[in-house]
Amino acid sequence: MNPQTARLPVTLAGVFLVFSSHVAIADDQDLSVKDYLEFEQVADPQISPDGSQVVYTRRWVDQKADRRVSVLWIMDADGSRHRFLQQGSNARWSPSGDRILFIAGGDNDKPQIFVRWMDDEGAVSQVTRVDVTPSSPEWSPDGRHIAFVAIVPAEEQWAIDLPSPPEGADWSKPPRILDRLHYRQDRVGFRDPGFSHLFLVPAESGTARQLTEGEWNVGAQFDGLFGGAGLSWMPDGQTIVFDGWNEPGWDLAYRRSHIYAIAIDSDEITQLTSEEGYWIEPVVSKNGRQIAFMGYSETDMTYEMPRLHVMNADGSEMRQLSADFDRPASSLIWANNHRGLFFTAQDEGYVNVFYIGLSGDVREVTTGQHVMALTSVNRNGNVGVGIGASFYEPGDVVSFSLSGRGSPQRLTGVNDDLLANRTLGNQEEIWFEASDGNRAHGWIVKPPDFDPEQQYPLLMEIHGGPFAMYRGAFNFMYQVFASNGFVVLYTNPRGSTGYGEPFTQAIDHAYPSVDYLDLMGGVDATIEQGYIDEKRMYVGGCSGGGVLSSWVIGHTDRFAAAAVRCPVSNWLSMAGTTDIPGFTFSFFQKPFWEDSTDWLHHSSLMHVGKVTTPTAVMTGEKDLRTPMAQSEEYYAALKMRGVPARLLRFHDEYHGTGTKPSNYMRTILYMMSWYNRYTLDGEVAAAVEEQR
Repeated sequence: MNPQTARLPVTLAGVFLVFSSHVAIADDQDLSVKDYLEFEQVADPQISPDGSQVVYTRRWVDQKADRRVSVLWIMDADGSRHRFLQQGSNARWSPSGDRILFIAGGDNDKPQIFVRWMDDEGAVSQVTRVDVTPSSPEWSPDGRHIAFVAIVPAEEQWAIDLPSPPEGADWSKPPRILDRLHYRQDRVGFRDPGFSHLFLVPAESGTARQLTEGEWNVGAQFDGLFGGAGLSWMPDGQTIVFDGWNEPGWDLAYRRSHIYAIAIDSDEITQLTSEEGYWIEPVVSKNGRQIAFMGYSETDMTYEMPRLHVMNADGSEMRQLSADFDRPASSLIWANNHRGLFFTAQDEGYVNVFYIGLSGDVREVTTGQHVMALTSVNRNGNVGVGIGASFYEPGDVVSFSLSGRGSPQRLTGVNDDLLANRTLGNQEEIWFEASDGNRAHGWIVKPPDFDPEQQYPLLMEIHGGPFAMYRGAFNFMYQVFASNGFVVLYTNPRGSTGYGEPFTQAIDHAYPSVDYLDLMGGVDATIEQGYIDEKRMYVGGCSGGGVLSSWVIGHTDRFAAAAVRCPVSNWLSMAGTTDIPGFTFSFFQKPFWEDSTDWLHHSSLMHVGKVTTPTAVMTGEKDLRTPMAQSEEYYAALKMRGVPARLLRFHDEYHGTGTKPSNYMRTILYMMSWYNRYTLDGEVAAAVEEQR
């Protein structure tokens, strides 16, 4: 699952720079899986305070190590003079622009905070030497200090008087003692007991001073999972505003956080929000008089849209600012005039930058069918940089005027050397109606040599979440499928974000349900185009997409094969084995010990008796989000019924099957191979009978 996180990031796939040293291929050809090895990503661009330079993270595939490597690059603000800068990532300019901080591997083999001088000498200092990974680093306004968050281990509280082993004995290790609901996390594993706290360290290096302490957490953790914190300094440099949860019952608190302020000279903490709710991402205005933040009041809804709020610096006069803007916002940045904020928002399958005044009026800063995410603004507040992507451009660093005048300027030529010699499939937008009349949205990707007179196999891919949004932008996997003769359909059914809160809440305490109708409505709308071979239709998806793809084949036999990836098949067993138990329980009105009816009804395992579709089930062996047992239960049931099935256990993978570049390519190739085995013209029935 991909739950709404505390940080609310807008993430984009980036890509290859025009200045890459890779050799261009002379002849045009379709995109292939092996091209992924030459694919690079750009992310997190940060413009210097004077607006003259942009530093950004560039990621590439280390083919020998089978991993993605992050390094820092820099360029002039007009996109010229691209050059390597430094190993590391997450760069942030100092207020004066003379230094950057960044995170990289330190001398203790753990990620640490470094500072690099941006003069000709380029001296680099390791600032922290902590035993746990620092996160959310923020410069003080005078550039003398850096605030950050790190996990402080808790002491073992259960000591026993065990006899000493005899010399040479090989006794087993002591048990792992757990007393928390949240004791493990996907991509982390078992979590050592401890709490996230705020630290302050001199920017010139020195001993980090812990500002907060106790059995509570700095950072608005989603369902007990730490993902960083929202930190913002008051202009006088004496106070830090942050999100967290300093209340009893922290381990069972789900979607609970407050905004706090701490005086760095006394460590005195003041709670600024009083209403119970999920209040995150505080950002202090340039004059220090107001604080903007995201969140919502306490609710039992499965999903609640985080809305933009403002309050005075002392916590008074809190009010919702974006009440009339029914779209999820993120990446808040105050305008220099203190009269409004810039932000990024999803809107009907696309992402753009907006401005909201303190009266609540909203205007568009960028427009168009693309993904345009704001990440940084110069000191004058007139130029922003971010990541932009479109149907045929996987992602670039872009800059744009915050006045809304002019078009965004591409600063990096992403994958131009690779894609210039690749023929991509045409992508088109569709709107359609479900059987109950609901209007939904999606996209179709056609093969590069598409002929409307021919019949093509259809692949419907379903997004995770479920509270997420497919974007109308380049997708490597879908283009590869298209280059291999598939028409790819991907849609945003009810439950998706970006279409207004009622649309997202349509699956409240009912997941899956009406989202299935939207998915099938998209299939029917695509068939109506006249070029789909209905005997060769396939369905797949990961996480929430695994939930829905297994649900689909339990409710229709129209698909010739399915690739169910990292699914939830049994909500009852999911609740006790996932790293997000609070999120799981939120889907149902009552806990299963009071009434298990809905838990069972919405479990695809309970509908497996209707499945005849050959199904490949794929999950990472280390998955803690939708654990392997979810796939094993579903696979075993399929085999017991004689349905053609394969279980693919991906090594070295947590949630999803594409963290390792090799596994990402394997996922595509296994899916394609599985689909190409089956059609609906008798072969499925024969295969089922053969397995009996």
